[in-house]
Parts: sequence; C-alpha cells; structure tokens
Amino acid sequence: MRILFIGDVVGSPGRSVVDGLLPGLLEKEQPDFVVINGENAAGGVGINTKVALALFQAGADVITLGNHAFRHRDVYELLDRDERIVRPANYPKGAPGRGHTIAESDGQRLGVVNLSGQVGLDAARSPFPEADAALAELREKVDHVLVDMHAEATSEKVAMGWYLDGRVTACVGTHTHIATADARVLPGGSAYVTDVGMTGARGGVIGMRREEALTRFLTQVPARFEPSDEDLWLNAVLIDADDAGSATGIRQVLLPYSASNAASSGGVNQTM
Repeated sequence: MRILFIGDVVGSPGRSVVDGLLPGLLEKEQPDFVVINGENAAGGVGINTKVALALFQAGADVITLGNHAFRHRDVYELLDRDERIVRPANYPKGAPGRGHTIAESDGQRLGVVNLSGQVGLDAARSPFPEADAALAELREKVDHVLVDMHAEATSEKVAMGWYLDGRVTACVGTHTHIATADARVLPGGSAYVTDVGMTGARGGVIGMRREEALTRFLTQVPARFEPSDEDLWLNAVLIDADDAGSATGIRQVLLPYSASNAASSGGVNQTM
C-alpha cells in the first residue's frame, strides 16, 4: 500500500502546483491514497469551501488542516458535512468538523488523524492522549493509520513520532513549511518526518512574498502577507506499507514546478 502526502499548500500558487504536478505523480507512483494538507490553501491562510472542493477534484482523498482551520467561516458547514476533511482532533469538541476520518480504496482502509501541537500553538487538549483516543476508535476499523502532526516545535513532533512508533503506519509533521532531512522508518515500523515542507513558493518566506515578510521583520509594523509565486515547488512524501500496517519505506518528493515540467513530474527524490 502506498500513501502520497502533500505538504502545506500555500495559496493559489500552491494550488497551481498541485494541479500541474499531481496528475503526473499519480501516473508515475500509483499511490493508493492521496492526503493533502490544505491549512494555507485559501489566500495563504486557512481554507474555504471552494478551495477544498478544488483540492478534492485535483485528486485528494483526504484534506488535513491545522491552526488556521476556522479562518474562513464558509467552510464550517463543509467541515461538519464532509468526512474527507479533518481539523485537529485536540480542538474543542464543540468546534466544527472532526479530528479523524477513514478513506477507502480497493478494499483498503486508511485512518487519517489530524493533531495540533501545543508549543506555540493553541489547542484545547494535549495531542498525546488525543492520539491514543483516536487510535482506540480506529483500531478495529482500518488497515493503516496516518497522523498529520501540525506543530511549531520540532521537539514536539519528534516526541509524537516516538510516542506513536509501532502503532501507526506514519506520523508526518506539517506547519513550519520547511522540509526536514530526517525522513525514516522508526524501529517499531512507523514512517516519520519532522516536516514534509510546503507546496508553494520557495522564492518567498515560507510561501509568502519576501518583501512583505522583510518589512515586518525590519520595522515590526504589521504587514498584509500575500502568497509568492516565485520558484514554485511541491513538497511531499511517499510512504510504502505492508499488509500488517507497518511502513516499509518513506521517500521525500521535492519537485520544482514550471509549465514545462508539469506533465513529467520530474525532480529530486530522496529515499530513506
């Protein structure tokens, strides 16, 4: 079984990358499931209904979110209605949406859990017991489990990887938008990476126009951030797993995007 997980899609430039490169990846890699973090897909902050439906149309089986899940009110109804989109499970129980879901493909069932870190982010409960609760509910219903740990602190994401090792197929980190070089299968059989990275403009500052970010850093004056469209890349991981639910490999997929390479989906692949 193979899972393609695409890191934080940033604004319309990131969505263009998905539209341009995902068809080639689907043809080349033949994943059974595609999971996309859409945390910043609408204008660079949050997600709305139109954008979520576009990501599903592009090929996502599940969309995960994060700390900007509730930025756009029009998506609340979709979060409650559509089981294919999940927000952090350790948000308040009364908030719109759900924290985990199940996707099915050719008789295989993938549980997807979304968690938020607490270091530097707001969450109602610790993600660690919340992960236990989600796994207890999913255990008899799925063949594989993928956890999107949306967190600021690398230490909290690494800790979650070790905490879940041997109990999930994969624990992948999102939120910081910078792909880390530690993708590996942990001793217990869970694939792990601290941050998948982002799908957006490497020519900006974590996907946003660098001029606006520099103005903020240099002056401390609030600035309106807009997604950059310079040097677009897709950041993702491919996770392979056996029938028992253990990962057999995780491979980073780091692809530059331009109109000329959209069909071929060629680029840098690192296997670990």
